[in-house]
Amino acid sequence: MLEKTFGLLFFLKKSQNQNDDRFIYIKITVDGKSKELSTKRKCEASKWNVHAGRATGNKEAVKELNYFLDTLEQQVYLAKRMLIESNKPVSAQAIKDILTGNYEKPRMILEIFRHHNDQMKALEGIDYARGTIGRYEISFGHTRSFMKWMYGTDEDKDIRELDHEFIAQYAFWLKTVRKCNHNSTVKYLANFKKVVLVCVKNRWLPGDPFANFKLTKKKVERTALTERELRRLEEKEFSTARLDAVRDIFVFSCYTGLAFADVQKLKRSDIRIGADGKHWIFVHRQKTNAPSRIPLLVQAKNILSKYRNDPKCCNTGIALPVLTNQRMNSYLKEIADCCGIRAELTFHIARHTFATTVTLNNGVPIESVSKMLGHADIKQTQHYAKMQDDKVSRDMLQLEENLLEKNSLKEGETRMAKSFFELP
Repeated sequence: MLEKTFGLLFFLKKSQNQNDDRFIYIKITVDGKSKELSTKRKCEASKWNVHAGRATGNKEAVKELNYFLDTLEQQVYLAKRMLIESNKPVSAQAIKDILTGNYEKPRMILEIFRHHNDQMKALEGIDYARGTIGRYEISFGHTRSFMKWMYGTDEDKDIRELDHEFIAQYAFWLKTVRKCNHNSTVKYLANFKKVVLVCVKNRWLPGDPFANFKLTKKKVERTALTERELRRLEEKEFSTARLDAVRDIFVFSCYTGLAFADVQKLKRSDIRIGADGKHWIFVHRQKTNAPSRIPLLVQAKNILSKYRNDPKCCNTGIALPVLTNQRMNSYLKEIADCCGIRAELTFHIARHTFATTVTLNNGVPIESVSKMLGHADIKQTQHYAKMQDDKVSRDMLQLEENLLEKNSLKEGETRMAKSFFELP
């Protein structure tokens, strides 16, 4: 914001002492409003040129003093330019604050992101789940790595450098350097956008650099096991205990809908008698901390009973001997090959299988499925509501039988009508 008038004056200020030495002050005037600032230097009144605002004489001390005043004058103009470039109001007070070190420090991108994540960490279990905090930590790491790639330095950058070009290059880096797919790229950018909007709301940024940048996910075809594949998986006999255990835990997730993190932390104490007198799972999802209550099907009960005396389960109180996610998924690939399943088995497929093959395709209302999955909004569950070919085939066969039955009745009625009118 440009000022209308600007003035700069060095002058000597009278002191209570009667000697000739006086302090040199600088007077900054912007639009008729002035602020004075001591230079912490003195000059004899007899050697001061009022019009030039400098000391007179050829001595080294005089030259050194005038050089200092020249430098201070340059600093005033630099402070003024800094205010203009940062789109801040130019005022005598603002310039004085910069010169005295009281001016607001530049706000840095990574510094703000780090502060945001630290606050999330402090609210873990209150407002945020551990999984959510972990995703923002990964996003912070990506942002730091991208900035090093873009600027060639580990130094943080002022948030005022955030613009559309920064966001576009970040998306390019995620897809090319980090090899992220489109939807993963959108997720990481959405995390970063949340931090950027904090800056916009606090008026640290004049506008939203994401304003003209689309964060639209591509529709993904969600996969679930068919009834035949699930049955084949359950009936397969493995020669090694590790594959047998991994298969059992995966099948348990197929019949409970629990995500990997929730199965991993599931304790025996989480399985209690419900209002109907049967066994239920009572947990809070790790991802969202939303409550999830799931009646235990007989298949899930049998798996829990199988590991009742497992040493790891007995010593820790956990329900199942779950390995790390990486090892589990590695063994699931081997299991898929053994069972002739083409889909890449992951624990998320088990959750989809529960939502579609086990529940929705067997007539369980979507409202009930949503509650068991721990979804806050039924729209989340609708993503899982994929009708499989087997269910469509059964429905169409039933329709065909109904139509044939109706046609048979109609033909019978027609024959009766004809015979009635053909009577002698």
